[in-house]
Amino acid sequence: MRHLFLAAPLIGALAFAAPASAQLVTHKDLSFSMALTIAQGTLEACQARTYAISAVVLDRGGRVMVILRNDGAGLHTIENARRKAYTALTFKMPSKEFVEQMKTRAVRVQQTHLSGVIAIPGGVPIKLGKDVIGAVGASGSPGVDDECVNAGLDKVKQYLTE
Repeated sequence: MRHLFLAAPLIGALAFAAPASAQLVTHKDLSFSMALTIAQGTLEACQARTYAISAVVLDRGGRVMVILRNDGAGLHTIENARRKAYTALTFKMPSKEFVEQMKTRAVRVQQTHLSGVIAIPGGVPIKLGKDVIGAVGASGSPGVDDECVNAGLDKVKQYLTE
């Protein structure tokens, strides 16, 4: 009985040392050329409407891949675009949807205090099937940032299906 009592901690430690299901996770990542195409398409869509904006594309880890800013876009638009993309990436939904959920889900209001989160439409996750592989944000238009971002995403939509 004494031997069993002494062996119990060792058995418990071994149970956590090497889980039977240990494996690597594989995934696809957004390429720089795809991120650049999305950002350029976003800028072009707003530029066609005569709006000077900034577009930011983030990778799946929230790191900036591309920042583009039209001539004449406000200085704040780069940071707003990054935060819109970050919000879309973090919550795996368009920032416009996040804003809508603030009306019915109190936790969304609290989450706006998280670093990098902003409650403004204009950020959209980039999905490969159901997997969020990045996000894009735009800032600087009078209410059509979402439309410009979606135009940018349309440039690569054929590559975002599994």
